[in-house]
Amino acid sequence: MAILQLHRIQHYLCAVVLVFHLQFSSHMFPSLGYNVPDKYFINCGSDSSVTVSDKVYVGESNPVARFSRSETESNESHVPSPLYQTARIFRRESSYQFRIDRNGTYLVRLHFFSFSSPSNLYSARFNVSVPGFWLVQNFDARNDTDNNFAPVKEFFMQISTPIFRITFRPLPSSFAFVNAIELFLLPLYLIADEVGLFTHGNSAHLSSYNGLHARVLETKHRLNVGGLMANDNLFRKWFPDDSYLTYPETANTSYPFSGQIEYRVADDSDGPNATKFTAPSAVYGTAKKINNISANTSTNTIDWNLLNITWGLPAERNTVHLLRFHFCDYWSRHSGLTFFNLAIYDNHVIEINNDPNVSRQFAAPYYYDLLVHSDDSGQIMVSVVPDAYGPKPDAFLNGLEIMKVIESSNSVPPMIELDSGHNLLRVMLGSVFGVLVLIFVVVLLGLLWCLKLRKEKKLENSVWLPMLVPAGETSHNRLTEGTSQGSTLPYINLGLKIPLLDLQLATNNFHESQIIGKGSFGNVYKGVLQNGMIVAVKRGEPGSGEGLPEFHTEIMVLSQIRHKQLVSLIGYCDESFEMILVYEYMEKGTLRDHLYDTNLPKLSWKQRLEICIGAANGLHYLHKGAAGGIIHRDIKSTNILLDENHVAKVADFGLSRTGPLDHQSYVTTVVKGTFGYLDPEYFRSQQLTEKSDVYSFGVVLLEVLCARAVIDPSLPREQINLAEWGMLCKNKGILQDIVDPSIKGQINQNSLRKFVETVEKCLQDDVCDRPTMGGVLWDLEYALQLQKGANAIHKVQPEDSSTSASASLQLSNVRHFPSISTLAERDNMSIVKSDELDGASDSVFSLLKIDDTR
Repeated sequence: MAILQLHRIQHYLCAVVLVFHLQFSSHMFPSLGYNVPDKYFINCGSDSSVTVSDKVYVGESNPVARFSRSETESNESHVPSPLYQTARIFRRESSYQFRIDRNGTYLVRLHFFSFSSPSNLYSARFNVSVPGFWLVQNFDARNDTDNNFAPVKEFFMQISTPIFRITFRPLPSSFAFVNAIELFLLPLYLIADEVGLFTHGNSAHLSSYNGLHARVLETKHRLNVGGLMANDNLFRKWFPDDSYLTYPETANTSYPFSGQIEYRVADDSDGPNATKFTAPSAVYGTAKKINNISANTSTNTIDWNLLNITWGLPAERNTVHLLRFHFCDYWSRHSGLTFFNLAIYDNHVIEINNDPNVSRQFAAPYYYDLLVHSDDSGQIMVSVVPDAYGPKPDAFLNGLEIMKVIESSNSVPPMIELDSGHNLLRVMLGSVFGVLVLIFVVVLLGLLWCLKLRKEKKLENSVWLPMLVPAGETSHNRLTEGTSQGSTLPYINLGLKIPLLDLQLATNNFHESQIIGKGSFGNVYKGVLQNGMIVAVKRGEPGSGEGLPEFHTEIMVLSQIRHKQLVSLIGYCDESFEMILVYEYMEKGTLRDHLYDTNLPKLSWKQRLEICIGAANGLHYLHKGAAGGIIHRDIKSTNILLDENHVAKVADFGLSRTGPLDHQSYVTTVVKGTFGYLDPEYFRSQQLTEKSDVYSFGVVLLEVLCARAVIDPSLPREQINLAEWGMLCKNKGILQDIVDPSIKGQINQNSLRKFVETVEKCLQDDVCDRPTMGGVLWDLEYALQLQKGANAIHKVQPEDSSTSASASLQLSNVRHFPSISTLAERDNMSIVKSDELDGASDSVFSLLKIDDTR
């Protein structure tokens, strides 16, 4: 079943792709067969053509490869290949330009052989890029020994533009060079877009990943297991595997196949079946097998845990790699007898046998692709392990390829357009004048944009982001979509962008076992990034158009502010219509999780005070410390998070707004928030102020004191709304009766008096009567000192020691909050009801409660 599942991963789109291919093959592909194209094979730095492995590499003076002159180096002494007798040298940024006739997957090979020359190629240091990707970074000919593939670097990439450029960028005080370039179209299905994704570790599992074509692959290893060095039809080299075996004594080199490997499918077919372009018969006709297992060997005498073949291959640490495993059982008398396990880092991946999807005939070659994230050991460990209970205990491998997955990068500079001409290949040398013009244009555009932003700020009353175009745009990047006025969103901090693949790996491909919270916006997952950081990953429902303004606003707010009492934004992802926010991980979850309907230990009164103080400190910074002032607009107990030490941090800034301008005391805006915490004055007038946050925080304080939901429809009518019920109990002198029983015996009465006084001031109906968040912070700190007693400050005597504790808690009347029926009648107001909120009570983050207008 595991093999069938992996094949489904690779082929469930096969039928759709086949129909598309047949429909358009007459236009895109003149014939169904594939032949290696004649272009482009360039002998750089030379006017002459050379032939290597029956392939002609044209000189740069060839009519189809003319270009403007630059420096060359030559070497007449003996070198490994005629390709390495000359080199093209670049003292400044330069590019090769190619005309692309057909879209598809291309192979790019760059040859760097530092022969002896006047320029001392051995000292070259440079970068190489293609649009959107760094192919080579910090290349240093002195120490770049890229195992067997030096001096060749090989890449696979999708190209869908009519003009393609490979750019060489010398590092300071150095230069770049290249001996030869190969660029040609590959067979249609050589590299699949959807592959298996294997996650190793304690929760090892196999899933699918779609989107490999959006990356670049760099070949790191290509091994002919059990065989000698070999070449294939795509001019790739296959190297022996012996030097990578960890325990050579467990492996037996199988005798080479004396017959002919029969590829069962056409060259342009998709699937696990191999074609002559997947790997050559020299690879499928040799193998390594488990040693010392014969038909007469008793399985009872074998230590199966020690019997395996393991290869350890050097790899970049903590990096995603594509592994391709090649199999062909050519020695068994009958197909389908050999069953064995494939393991990576000692974790079982799949069981190998002749899959029904592969021809069950003798000597049928097939392969598997897997994405794997390397660990920090600097090696990828691959094993084949016999199945002790199979019909024929054995294990083998014919070939292995490992390719590094290269992510796109925003740091790749854009290329200046080359002059049009009749040449298919050009070398463009950098121009000081061109650079100066570019700088001038950038500065001018920057000034114009600043003026535009200043004007928009006045016109739009400090709205964080302009409205986006309606759902349905074809762009795959939500943060660079146009606005309804045709402008773009320049505010987003692109330095925080995290590739989708990294987040899939961090969360085991968003596996359900990693979910730590759920809500209407989507799920929250616990994840571990490549650098080892534990994070919380909030993922909107894939493909949903809801929550875009909140998504942008959250990034805007948290990318510009930092405070120890505000949850930090680690990054975001908007690839493939995703809306994903990545935060620092808060070990203890939400404040709400620790108050009621929970199995977690109860918080002490002192802990609750400290948590409230921390949250108040964060809100005070938002109101007064952040530039321009920020109103949170959705303060509630699920938006106050706790770290491993119960330190509070405010989260979820999707509804935040900049504060009022100097000449105004409020911001007029559509009412948004969560029912039960919403400021009644803001609800009536739609005038948002900092005091709206103060009211909401007052409800949180009452929630902390009483440990019950702010809206509980199961209670009698007068008790449903906590703010109303709390004030009613205070006026009746029975507030003590609704205090959380678990803390009643802990509370110092003076501390309680000050705390309730603070609640009263926060919940005043008139915003002018409410304190600032700074005043709330001061009152809460005072209540904490009163709780600590005489050791912290001089003991304060009760104002009226003759009255009971309950009487001392009496508060002035607070106007009732609008009823649910009243709210339902109001237009243009989006409010989240508390019962909806409770559905997300297990979330470590308060997921956005969004409908069309929230």
